[in-house]
Amino acid sequence: MLRRIVSQVLLIAAGGALLATLFTALTSQSLLAGEAMPAPYALPTPEGTSASNGNSPRARLRIGIVSGHWGNDSGAVCPDGLTEMQVNLEIASRVQQKLSQEGFTVDLLKEFDPRLQGYRAQALLSIHADSCEYINDQATGFKIAPALGSTQPERAARLMDCIKARYAQRTGLPYHNSVTPDMSSYHAFSEINPDTPAAIIETGFLNLDRQILTQQPDLIAQGIVDGLLCYLYNEPIEP
Repeated sequence: MLRRIVSQVLLIAAGGALLATLFTALTSQSLLAGEAMPAPYALPTPEGTSASNGNSPRARLRIGIVSGHWGNDSGAVCPDGLTEMQVNLEIASRVQQKLSQEGFTVDLLKEFDPRLQGYRAQALLSIHADSCEYINDQATGFKIAPALGSTQPERAARLMDCIKARYAQRTGLPYHNSVTPDMSSYHAFSEINPDTPAAIIETGFLNLDRQILTQQPDLIAQGIVDGLLCYLYNEPIEP
């Protein structure tokens, strides 16, 4: 009788261990696929996890960065031949590098990248710049718009608010309240998985803001990274 009881206990324990292993494996695969996680989701602080650890929570989280117009067209073209696409790609590449150094999995995506179809990530941001033409003395600063069609619009709104606050703090550029329909109805918003929080940013005007956009791309990129980390670490946003 005692032997039978011991055998049953061992069998139950073995079954539990097997289920735990399967659960862990499936969860890891889900995270590695960039599956969106419930909000709010606060990551460990930067000091709490080693960026070089491929098994860290950050390494399992995917971030998408779209370099506006890359692989499709030039975007805005300045009189001297400078194109918006060139400026966007320089900034987007630096954003990817900085976030990768933080330990995240980062996809640098083209404007109409086939990977955008059903794309799942913790966040997606499309990087653009505004016109080279002189409009008026107030045509300076950045714009940002969230993906309103998200199944979790509060997450997209928080992503926008984080980037809006941190980008302004880092770069000193003002917020230009002139979001266009092309931004609010950005094509990628309807292509990605609706669970993926997304936003689009116009980093500045290629006329009055040209100097900071072209001569300080690292500063511009850091402002974007600051905003994304604010969102990912669930940091408070100062008024």
